[in-house]
Formats: sequence, structure tokens, C-alpha cells
Amino acid sequence: MDGQDPALGCEQEQKGQPAFTWEVWANNRAHHERLRKKSAFCWSKKKYAGNAIKTAKYNVLTFLPLNLYEQLHRMANVYFVFVILLQTFPEISTLPWYALIFPLSCLLTIRALRDLLDDIGRHQSDRKINSRPCEILSGGSFCWKKWCDICVGDIVRLHKDSLVPADMLLLCSSEPNSLCYVETSDIDGETNLKFRQALMVTHQELTSEESLAAFDGKVTCEEPNSRMHSFTGVLQWRGETHALSGERILLRGCKLRNTNTCYGLVIYAGFDTKIMRNCGKIKRKKTKLDRMMDRLVVIIFLVLLATSLCLAIASGFWAKTFQEKHSYLAALYQHTTPAKQAFFSFWGFTILLSVIIPMSMYITFEFIYLVNSYFINWDLEMYYAVKDIPAKARSTSLNDQLGQVEYIFSDKTGTLTQNIMSFKKCCVNGTIYALGTGHENKQPSGLVLTQSCHGGKTLDSSNVGLREAAHRDSDPVLREFLRLLAICHTVMVEERGDQLVYQAASPDEEALVLAARSLGYIFLSRTQDTITISELGVKRTYQVLAMLDFNSDRKRMSVLVRDPQGAIRLYTKGADTVILERLRGRGPNQDFTERALDHFAEETLRTLCLASKELSEEEYDEWGRRHRMANILLQGRACELDRLYEEMEQDLELLGVTAIEDKLQEGVPETIQLLKLGNIKVWVLTGDKQETAMNVGYACKLLTGDMEILEEKEVSEILEAYRVRSNNISGSDCVSQQHPEPLCHKKRALVISGDFLDTILQKGEVLQKKGQLWQLLSCRGTTDPQEQGSLVEKAFVDLATSCQAVICCRVTPKQKALIVQLVKKHKKVTTLAIGDGANDVNMIKTADIGVGISGQEGVQAVQCSDYALAQFCYLQRLLLVHGRWGYLRICKFLRYFFYKTFAGLVTQVWFAFHSGFTAQPLYEGWFLTLYNVFYTAYPVLSVGLLEQDVSAKKSLQFPELYTIGQQDKLFNYRIFCVTLLHGVSTSLTSFYITLWAFEDHVGSRTVGDYESFSVTVATSALLSVLVEIILDTKFWTAFSFLIVTASLLLFCLLSFLTQSIDAFRIAPAVFRFPDATQNALTDPYVLLVVLLSLVVNTIPSLTIRSYNAITGNTSIQQVRICFKYQYLEPVRLLLVMGWMPFPMEVTRPLISLQKICWKARQEPEPSVELRTHVPRGSFHHRSSYAFSHQEGYAGLITHGESLHTKGTHTSKGTHTSKGTHTSKGTHTTNATCATTPLHPQETTPSWPSHHS
Repeated sequence: MDGQDPALGCEQEQKGQPAFTWEVWANNRAHHERLRKKSAFCWSKKKYAGNAIKTAKYNVLTFLPLNLYEQLHRMANVYFVFVILLQTFPEISTLPWYALIFPLSCLLTIRALRDLLDDIGRHQSDRKINSRPCEILSGGSFCWKKWCDICVGDIVRLHKDSLVPADMLLLCSSEPNSLCYVETSDIDGETNLKFRQALMVTHQELTSEESLAAFDGKVTCEEPNSRMHSFTGVLQWRGETHALSGERILLRGCKLRNTNTCYGLVIYAGFDTKIMRNCGKIKRKKTKLDRMMDRLVVIIFLVLLATSLCLAIASGFWAKTFQEKHSYLAALYQHTTPAKQAFFSFWGFTILLSVIIPMSMYITFEFIYLVNSYFINWDLEMYYAVKDIPAKARSTSLNDQLGQVEYIFSDKTGTLTQNIMSFKKCCVNGTIYALGTGHENKQPSGLVLTQSCHGGKTLDSSNVGLREAAHRDSDPVLREFLRLLAICHTVMVEERGDQLVYQAASPDEEALVLAARSLGYIFLSRTQDTITISELGVKRTYQVLAMLDFNSDRKRMSVLVRDPQGAIRLYTKGADTVILERLRGRGPNQDFTERALDHFAEETLRTLCLASKELSEEEYDEWGRRHRMANILLQGRACELDRLYEEMEQDLELLGVTAIEDKLQEGVPETIQLLKLGNIKVWVLTGDKQETAMNVGYACKLLTGDMEILEEKEVSEILEAYRVRSNNISGSDCVSQQHPEPLCHKKRALVISGDFLDTILQKGEVLQKKGQLWQLLSCRGTTDPQEQGSLVEKAFVDLATSCQAVICCRVTPKQKALIVQLVKKHKKVTTLAIGDGANDVNMIKTADIGVGISGQEGVQAVQCSDYALAQFCYLQRLLLVHGRWGYLRICKFLRYFFYKTFAGLVTQVWFAFHSGFTAQPLYEGWFLTLYNVFYTAYPVLSVGLLEQDVSAKKSLQFPELYTIGQQDKLFNYRIFCVTLLHGVSTSLTSFYITLWAFEDHVGSRTVGDYESFSVTVATSALLSVLVEIILDTKFWTAFSFLIVTASLLLFCLLSFLTQSIDAFRIAPAVFRFPDATQNALTDPYVLLVVLLSLVVNTIPSLTIRSYNAITGNTSIQQVRICFKYQYLEPVRLLLVMGWMPFPMEVTRPLISLQKICWKARQEPEPSVELRTHVPRGSFHHRSSYAFSHQEGYAGLITHGESLHTKGTHTSKGTHTSKGTHTSKGTHTTNATCATTPLHPQETTPSWPSHHS
């Protein structure tokens, strides 16, 4: 998990404090129930919400009306209901009532059942949560009740491993000094334990149930809000006022860990809690095809209205002509006029042609999406057996969009890397130490700083091991370095038997403490004002005078201690950008240390600088007095503390640097390489330092050695060129003019920081504050800040999208989401965001498709995602296989659904020209009803579920095929028009061949009657549609054959049932075609007419397919030819030999495709072990990795009197971190620490940082 939002500081405090109007009286339910607040109109409701939650949308009474109301928000459903209402008027009704009622009922029922099942699940979840047991103080003793019974002001008792039921003020706990450990993975995604601590006054006074029952304190705080990491209030009790902050609050959803019992006062309950205030609705995502379908439905509807209008006008003219020609029939038309007949005909044709927008298409749509989602869930190739995690399609409506992704925005830590930290190297006093490979008694070669004959610093070999140097204790700088690792941290330690278990705020801190322990400097215990360590077997206790905590703005933490000899020292660790600028001066080894920083960054290691200084008593007394005063401020506390911390952390002496490795996940380089071949651009958005992110980019093949790296200086120059040429030149042309060589011939990568992004993503005040781009744009005379910001955005997006890779470093979660929004806004492309932590949630929600990685940082990213994967490498199969197949299937489904609809139902229009434009239906009502539901739906459904052009293996072998979806080649407006013309031509052929055959001829047993004519046209159209689908199906299975056969059998069976004599006798108004199909299709003449129509309809399709197969127009067909004949390699050999056995039209695209594939295959496979790819000195700016992503726990550590009452622990026994790291006796390990040459190619073992 990368960067988090900055901690609360000066900027937030300047915005003003929230109103302190929320008052909570302890143990006073009656008072809270009396208070009410105004609601809508004149109504009022309780001010304090109960703790019961309700996330379900429906109940027994509201389900039917509310669900129907929601479904009628879909324009297609409104249209269908409108047409059904028209059918209720006998004067204009042209179809039987069941022709539209039946499909619409099926559609509404299926969607209602889906919504009902989802809501039942929500009801069950609500009931389960509200029924959780808890202990509430009532009548002087604690009673077991349910969560839903909790009210504001209640005192609740919690036990170990129980969930916190409401936002509570921690009053006391069973731990020393009322310390409380909580896990917040469901809130912020962090699995590391957090620490909360009660006020000292409540810790000391509330020691029994009687004292808790008598507690009558009053809490005044801010109104309920969604700010998860802030709380401001005061506790008034016994005439004294005590300040409250977020460190005293237990949030709903936290889990109590390593604490036997704690007691809390409920401040916010139910929907007033912070976690419920953050449960915003996830906006429904729509795919490109969904949006296109909405537009197509509108277009079809308008065409339908225009056609109905034209036919209605023709009906009026025809009626007028007919009445004038046949005046002897005037008595029949005395109550009507041509205009009135045209009016009724318009609505009649509207109803008759309404079936062209089929409701069954939406039903089938839902089913195809659902089944394809299950295919993703069932894919064993995306099953991670190590952790028993399968792939999960959490959204069922985005499968086709997986085949159209053009940009992937990826987190780095935990997504591309494993987020398992291990200490690798360090540089101390001019010596680089790393882990050796030999046994403990061996001394591997290393590097030390020596003096060359020219007086400069060079690198030379040494046989001094780090462990030996530490145990020899001859280097005071190394001693201070290791002492800092053991002292300067916020790690908590817990004794379990003869073991010490470390609980760290971040895996980086844990790795450093473990490294110090393995070298003999063991962190044993801490209290509120002391910390005890074992230094090479000697126990020493340091008095902690102050802890200057970490946050993402400071990028450092410090601890001020007094050693046993009475000396006062400040120990500091943090990012090199903030530590190096605070040094007293350039020491003799600083140049070498900076070179080591470059070297560590090139190896993609996460670095920290360590420094210290000594203070006099007078300096500390003055600073300590002001520090104590700042700590009790209610307004501006954070600003004042930041100023004091800044003042203290000056004139430091550099001790050294550390390097921690976060390894790449398996298969990341290969996956990114395949995605790049599929024309998918990968952007890395990380909170990490620039050098580390860049080198991870090189290691995973995102960046290559032949790329030109554009950094902030170059970007500023290009944007300035954009200003100069922006009158008539686009941003991309500006890029081309700034760099004369074409972008397609020179690869570029963009690397920028979050600070630089502020000038692009923010408007007005921020642009003016930054100055540079504001002045550039002001020169143009543009005064609107929003317009200026938009111009910069457009230029930046044009530049970034012209690059092959983009890396954004030091970005906040908000900036991640804004970057995604920028690309969506200016490029109109499909985006995918993938991450594993809570800081990736905004990005995942903003992108068209969100993918969550089930990693080390909780499940919040997965819970907010559309798809969940266990590893980044599974993304290649999700996109290149399931995504491409999903897009192919949905596109073919839409093409043939529209085709079969037009082919079968547009014949109604042609029939109108021969029926006096009377809106008389050509087909039987049952045929119209069942045509899209049974007769033709199943073959198209089979295509939507099972169609494949190539296998999964070949899809991964040739990722270039993925570009078809990006270019919308399989379904677009052109293909829709072609499909429309194809369907119209099929309907014309079926209708007019039958009309020609029936015009002057009769069969052996039948005459050219209306019913036989209708059956013949219907059969011709139906068989033509089935043959067309059969010809275009590329992947045949037994299920496919069964589906086609079932469609024909259903046509025969249902025709027999709906046209039987018995049915006609029972309901002649409903079953109007008795034995029509049987009479017609048993006539050889009619069968020949059907066959002729089928042949004429099929010949054009066969001709076009044969032409495409011969010329090889599509890439899919090219690859299929390659697979079928297995001559990819023989073609190359024959061409090399000068032979040309195939036409050039076939071989040219094959050779082009092969060149891409051969080029990809010839590139060396990257190693998972990270290597350097950038020459030393190529990084002009270092910004070392900040070792934590949130505020530390210094305040919690220093607020109490004593964290442990048992005294300090000795170095005897076994000491572990989370039960996994053990060392006995002298605390030795099997690993060997040694100095090592400064060669990036060398691989070394490491101290791993495990998690329990």
C-alpha cells in the first residue's frame, strides 16, 4: 500500500473547527431520547440515532411498488409499457395482448427476482449484524444484549477479539495505563495493529462496575461526520475539562486485539458512526456497449416512429383514393375520414413494429453477463492455491468492457510487488554492508571506503562482516546506527511466554527492528517514558523525553531520549530529501552515502536516512517547556507542534542509510510485456519515491533501456511549447514539434511527482500558488482559472498518452483518482485500475473497471472492486482471454440479435404495401411472441455464452488480437448499419420471393391464402436466420448442436400446439391459425419456395465469407489460418529461401503479425530478482521512501504513565516478532552479515519481515 492522505495539520485547521454541538451524557438514556431535531417539512425525529442499521432497500410492503418504480427508470421499460398501454385501445390495437405482456413480464420478473435475492442477502446481513451480542451497563451491572439495543451514552464492555459496535470513547481497559490494541483492516485496509489509550483520569478513577455506573461525565464534540481519522472534543467531569482526540476513540468496525477487556462510552451510534457515514453508494458503471445500446434504442425508436408516420400518411392517401374509386362503399366509411384512419394507422403501426426493439434481448443480456462471470469464477488458471483464493467477478455487467481496456492504472506496493519487506543493505560511516551467503564463521568480501592515490574516495574490498563489526563494537558511528534502529520507532512489544512479539505500524519498521535485534541490539520493552533495549547482552534503559511522530507531510520521525549516563540525544530517521537538508554540514562520508543511496535506489530498494544529534540541558529545558504548552492547545495544536518539531530536527549528524527490499510478485514482468503487446498502456501511480518506482518499472519491463525518460523539467518545456503553439496546434502536435522525431519511432516514458501534478490537477488558487504554469498561461490573455487549468490538463494528457509508459510518484489517493478521471475526460477510453490497499479505493471506483488484489493490506480494495484477483499476473488472463472472449461474444450476440429481429419482423413493413396500409399483422400473434423468446433466442444465446475465435492458449500467445476490442471493430455504428441492411435484405427476399411464388400459382393441396403465405414467409425468415448463425459460429460444441436442433423442434412443437384445431375451438380469438403450418409445410411447392428463399439469402453471406477467407482481411482469420495449417515457421523459412507458396495478400499480414510476435519472443525474459537498469547518477532528485503511510503512535506511547507494570524484560529466553522470529541466548541467526561489493548484479539473502 502506497501513500495515504496527509495527516491532519495546519491546512485543515485553517479551514475552521466544526461546531461542537454534539453533547453526550454518560448513563443518561432518558435525556438523549427526549432530544429531537427538525426533519423534512414540520416533522421532527430523534437527534441521536439508534445503533440498528438498515442497508436493505425493500420490505414486504414496499418491494413491489418500489422495484417497479426503479425498473421504470430504464427508458426501454418505459417504452414497452407505453406500447402495452396503446394496445388497450381496440381502435388501434394490432397485436394480441400477450405479444408484449409476456416478454415484459419475464423481463421485469427476472430483474425483480435478482433484486429480491440481493435484498434478502442485505436483510440477512443487517439482521446478523444487529443481533451480535454485547454487554451494556444497565442498572448498575453489565447485561448481555444485542447491538441494536445500544444507545448513545451507554457504557459498553468489550472482550478480546470482539468487534466494536459503535464509535466509543475509551474509558479504561485491562492493559496497563488502559492501552488498547485494535485492528482496522475493515476501515483503512491496514492489518497492522493500531493503539488507543484512555485518559489518565478515567483510567485511574473508573476501576469497578460501581464507579462506571456512577460515571456522569459529559462529552461535547463535533457533529457526526465522515472524517475517519479525526475527532475533536472535550470531556467535562468533576469540574475539570479534558481534551479528546482521535487517539481516544474506538471506531465501529474495529476488532479488539491483544486486550482482554475494555470499556467505552458510546458517542455515535448506527448511521451516525464514521464508518456508516463513509458507506457511500457505488455509482453503477456502464460499458461502452451499454451506452451505445441506449443510443441505438433511441435511434431505432425514432426510425420506428418515422416509418409508422410514413405508413400512416400512405394509409390516409390510400383510404382517400380507395373511397373515391369505390364510391358505392361510402356507407362503410361514413363514420371515418382518411385523416382519422391515418391517425389510427400511425398508432397501429407503432404497436405492430414495436417488437423490433425486443425485450427478450435484455433478458438474454442479463443471462449472458451472469454466466460469463461464473466462467471467470471457475477458471482454475486464476486460482491461487497458496492462499486458496479464486478469481471473483463481483460485477456481472462489465465482462465485455474487459476486452476494450486501453489504459491500466496500477498501484505499486502490494500490487506489482509483494509488500513483504526484508532488510537487505545499509551504509554506515563509509561502508556498505549486506547479507553474506556463507556460514557464521566465514567473512565474505565487502566494500569499505578507502583513500586513493589521487586523494578521492573509491570502493575497495574488505573482509569485515557486519555482525562481526557490530559485536566488536569498535566503530562508534555503527554503534549509534544500531542503537537508533532499536530505539527510534513506535513498535510495541508483547510478552507471550518466553517470547517477545513485535507489533509494528508498518512492515518497514518491523524489518528494521528485526535487523537490529539480529545484530545484537534487541528492543525489549517500553513504558510511557522509558524504552529498554539489550545492547550486545547489556540491558540499558533510556528515558524517553519526547517522540516526534511521523506523518506523510514530515516524512520522518524522531525520539528524544536521555541515556543512562545522562546525555540527551535526538535520533531521527526519514526520507533522504528531508534528512539531508537538515544536516549540520557535509561530513567526510556524505558523498559516499549519497552514492550509496543512488545505488540502493537503482536496485529498487526502499531507503531511509538515519541521523542524530546531542542536546544540552538548557536547550532541552527551553524546548520541552514550549512542547508541553503546545500539547494542551485546543486550537492550532498540530501547527504549533510541527513548528517545534522543525526547530528540533536541525543540525543533525548523518549516521547512515538503510535499504529494504520489496520483491516483485511472480509473473509481473511477463504480464506487463503481454499487455504492452496488446496495445494496453500501463501507468504506475504510487506513493513511493521516484527512483524506486522507476527501477521497479525497469524490472517489470514497463520501462526499457531504449526509452527516453521525460521528467518534470522536460514536461514543463513541452507545456511551454504548447502555450506558444496552442492557437492552432493540438497538444500532441506540440509534442511532436518539441521533439522532431516521430513518437512512433522513439519510445518515451513520463515520470512525474505528486507535487508537479498539483499544477495540473488543481485549478485557480493552486495554479497561482505554483506560479510557473499560471504565468505561462496568463501570457495568452486568458483570465478564467478554470479555462487555464483545462488547457494545462489537455496538454498534459496529450503528452502522457503519447508516451509508452507513465509513472507518477508520491501521489495521494485523491490524485490517483484525479489522474484516472483526467484520462477518461480527455481521451474517452476504457480504463482499468488495480490496487490492493484502502488508498487505491478512490482510483478503483473512478476507473471504468476496478480490480482489487487480495494482498497484505486488508480487503477494502477488494470490497470496492468489480473483479478480485489474488495476483497481478492473473490480469493477463482476465483481459486477454476472458475480456476478449466476453467482448467477442457480446458483439456477436448483438449483431445477430438485431439481424434476426430485422430479418424476421421488418416483413411487416413490406406487407403493409400490399394490405392497404391497414397495420394488419403479417404473422400470427403467437409467432410474434415466440420468435425472439424461443425460436431464435437459443442459437444466439449459445454464441453469447460459448463463442471463441481462438483458444485461451493462442489468445495469450498472440496478445495483438486484443486490439480488435480497443478499436470497437466488432460492433459499432457501421456494423449496426450493415446488420440493419443485411436484415432488411433478408426480409425483402423472404417476403417477395414468397409473394412472387404465391401470386399466380397454387399448390397441389393449398391455395395462396393469407395463412399459408404468412407461414411460408415466417419459415423462410426463420431458417435464413438460423443458417446465418450456423455459418458464423466458430466454436462448436455438443451444446451448440443441441441448441440449434432444439430451436427447430420448438418451432415445430409450438406451432403444432398453437395451431391445433382443439386450441382453436377453445379460444378462436387467441388461436387464429388452425393447422396453418401443417397444411403449408407439407406442400412440396411451399417447401421449394422456402428452399429458394434460403438459398438466395445464404449465397451473399457465403460469398463474402469466402472472399475474406481467401484475402485474409481480418487478423482473427489470419491467426486461425496459422493455427490450422501450422505454417507460421514454415512460411518464414520458405520466404527466406525465396519461395512464395501462398498469395501475397495472405502472407503479408501473416509476416507482419509474426514480426511482432518474434520481436516479443526474442526479448530476454526478465528475472524476478530486481536489477539495476539505470546508470548511477542518472537520478537528479532522490526522495527516499517514507517508512510509514500514516501517523505513528508516538502520542499514544507518551500519554500514559506506564505501558507495562511488570518492569523490563531481560534478554534471556526467546524473542520473536509476531511469533515467527526467534533467537535464544546471544540472539544469533543462521544468516551472515557482511560487507559486499557495490555491484547491483549480486544477489544476497535477507532478513525477512513476516507477519503473524
